[in-house]
Amino acid sequence: MHTRTRRTSLSLLPLALALSLAPLAHATDAQAPDGPRALPGSLPLIPAPARLQRLEGAGYTVTSTTALRAQGAGAQRVAGLFATQLQHSGGPALVVATARGNDGIRFVLDATLKTGAEGYQLRSDARGVTVLAATEAGLFYGAATLSQLLTGGSDGVVPALKIDDAPRFSWRGLMLDSARHFQSLDEIKRVLDAMAEQKLNTFHWHLTDDQGWRMEIKRYPKLTGVGSCRIPAGDGGRDPATGAPRPYCGFYTQDQIREVIAYAAARHIQVIPEIDVPGHATAAIAAYPELGTIDTPLQPLSEWGVFPNLFNTEESTFEFLENVLEEVIQLFPAKYVHVGGDEAVKDQWEASPRVQERMREVGAGTENEMQAHLIKRLEKFLEQHDRRLIGWDEILEGGLPPEATVMSWRGTEGGLKAASEGHDVVMSPVTDMYMDYLQTNSENEPPGRPLTTPLGRVYGFEPVPDSLARDKQQHILGLQANMFTEHTRSVARLHHNVFPRLAAVAETGWSPRERRDFADFLARLPSQLQRWQAMGIAYAQTPFEVEADVSDDRKAGTATLALRNPLNYEIRYSVDGSPVTAASPRYTTPLTQPLPVGVQAATFFDGQALAKAASRFDVTAQSLLSRTDEHLAMCPGEGKLLLRLEDDGPADGARAIFNVNIFNPCWLWEGADMDGIAKLRVRAGQIPYYFQLAHDEPQRRFVPARSAHGEMDILNAQCDGKPLASVPLPATPGADGFITLEAALPRSLKGHQDLCVRFTGDTRPTMWVLDTLELVPR
Repeated sequence: MHTRTRRTSLSLLPLALALSLAPLAHATDAQAPDGPRALPGSLPLIPAPARLQRLEGAGYTVTSTTALRAQGAGAQRVAGLFATQLQHSGGPALVVATARGNDGIRFVLDATLKTGAEGYQLRSDARGVTVLAATEAGLFYGAATLSQLLTGGSDGVVPALKIDDAPRFSWRGLMLDSARHFQSLDEIKRVLDAMAEQKLNTFHWHLTDDQGWRMEIKRYPKLTGVGSCRIPAGDGGRDPATGAPRPYCGFYTQDQIREVIAYAAARHIQVIPEIDVPGHATAAIAAYPELGTIDTPLQPLSEWGVFPNLFNTEESTFEFLENVLEEVIQLFPAKYVHVGGDEAVKDQWEASPRVQERMREVGAGTENEMQAHLIKRLEKFLEQHDRRLIGWDEILEGGLPPEATVMSWRGTEGGLKAASEGHDVVMSPVTDMYMDYLQTNSENEPPGRPLTTPLGRVYGFEPVPDSLARDKQQHILGLQANMFTEHTRSVARLHHNVFPRLAAVAETGWSPRERRDFADFLARLPSQLQRWQAMGIAYAQTPFEVEADVSDDRKAGTATLALRNPLNYEIRYSVDGSPVTAASPRYTTPLTQPLPVGVQAATFFDGQALAKAASRFDVTAQSLLSRTDEHLAMCPGEGKLLLRLEDDGPADGARAIFNVNIFNPCWLWEGADMDGIAKLRVRAGQIPYYFQLAHDEPQRRFVPARSAHGEMDILNAQCDGKPLASVPLPATPGADGFITLEAALPRSLKGHQDLCVRFTGDTRPTMWVLDTLELVPR
């Protein structure tokens, strides 16, 4: 479909985000109801140090002429990386010197210090700054703290202080999915730089999935020769000039993987590879069909969801997986290898006589036990090669090898169970740690999964459940944010999804539990935004934008705007068209204005604007008669899975975004003022239905078409019964990718009414999506 032209920043109703496949609750940033508030003695550091003491006396000012001293190879390596990070974060360019001295900046490695594996000490006074640690990793993290002290609006001044710091958890991670959408080496390195600046130490690299196999395996060249390419759905998969298929491809050679590992290692980040088994295997089976369970030829697809395709259970397939892991082990020096284990729908195994026979051969009574047999086989293989197996919490089902580590994603229950049984655990629950979920209710959010995971919810996550026995708490290694990339087609979207939420993950992973304070975190965050700007990190603007709820009195010709910011930062506004500055009026109460209304608003902290541009709200008599899909709710009833979906075209450039309930294509305008309204005008388009739902398929609901191509129905508030109006749908949209339909309404509709707009007919292979809904007066 083609790109549409529209968007006002006006938010007339809260974005209606719905239930996902997992029952998640809406989350809010309730931890800081009064907004940002710095704690006494706090400095703009993220993560917050374990112990920081401000001292009497003058601090030290660093300039481009400041001496940067380091003795020994390890300290010099850290000093060199510090100089690079400092300059990239907006600080001065420094040169590492080997001459001894007590002035300037000094990096000191001293193995006799009791700072631990990753801890450090930092001391500053009027003579200079000294960073000390027993290990190179600890010295590196001290350097990261110093870089932050010198940037983010500090003007290079380090106050007199004493810091003694060490992390709470040993596993502080980010998972990046390169299988569904591919990132260049430079893009990955920028993410690693940002991780290192926040003291994160684990990069979990999701390299294989149904949509693509991204790692070169020399013994099996078809894994990348076939498995690394797919045809995007709809217009995105066709050359706009010729109509020929346009594949989406990409994989990392082993030399490129070594380059990423070395780059990460220099920044004290371990790289954990993931080779997903037995599910998420479509790309591998497409390359080598003998690995599959069914005879139907497969290909990597641009579809999202849960696929049914599993590796089969033959001994030859187990040997294939061991051969793959052997090359993985040769490449990745990290202690852990991730084998997935998640979302392995067993339908194909249940239907396969050969798999059932194989289960009897190995003594597996159920399909889950068969998966456990495979996991135990791979765990033994990895143990023989001095590696440890880690997998998603489904590996608990059917029995778990004693040395296996669990990554708990379906909430924290799996992690709690595993830790109670003596297994090491990384907490990574979908409810709090998934970065592909939307972070605000703004219509400026990119495509993504349903519900919101706002910054406050991420910050409030506690990895160690209170119910876990004290003698088992050491099994919680730490936490990890997960960035799956179904909807993340560009690096700009990747940055939007990950930042600023990754800073909250970093603080939870590093800082003592009693040191964490969300209001203080918000007071420190604006300095971090400045550093990210200097680093070229396109962090999300939406948490710092102003949103508006609008109520109107159409008869009186007025509108009332209630302004808000998701993080409760200070709001300033103007109503006369003048630019919004720190001197503009501060918003305190809703604004009632005669139509037309033009309001600009922006958030500020300590006099500095937080978003790149002010939000603008234009309300006219005409705009009150229309809603976009973002400003409509879901229809009531069962079958709810709202996704924020991107259009399938054009092949290149910006695409339209739609809020769609893929289980039921129906939209609800709550409380529409129907006085004097003669008809509804709807602009709609079509996008491919590109979802595989596995056992959730029965929840997909649609009303059968009553004519050749279906209908657009207008219904009452319950979205049932006889339609108030109905208009036949065409076979295809117009040349611009859209259609405009008008439905005459009964004259009996008066006052405020809830109205549903529903499209009938099967949603496969394409589904109609609503773009705008307009009330047309008589």
